[in-house]
Amino acid sequence: MFFIPAAHAQAAPTSAGDPMMSFAFMIGIFALFYFIAIRPQRKRQKEHQDMLGKLAVRDEVATASGILGRITAIEQDFVVLKVADTVEIKIQKWAVQNVLPKGTLKGVGAAGEKK
Repeated sequence: MFFIPAAHAQAAPTSAGDPMMSFAFMIGIFALFYFIAIRPQRKRQKEHQDMLGKLAVRDEVATASGILGRITAIEQDFVVLKVADTVEIKIQKWAVQNVLPKGTLKGVGAAGEKK
């Protein structure tokens, strides 16, 4: 018969470390995440809201989907864009991505402009 020596279980070392260091590490990770992700996103969101609040009729804009046009009317949460001579579309205000410099549409031949 084979003799199997009895295994003696050893307790794992219980060095949990300093709880204050763990807490400081967690705070450091949160601060890093805040400055890398949260703060820049809030800044971009605020800039976009300011831009939407300043929209005016005859502004040339680009939408989030890439449509270029000139604003012909502004309603509550919508803007009407002239994208060609006889084509106007109504989009939600939040879809306006950028206000373009004056004359941009003339350069690309959009919104009923003749080249």
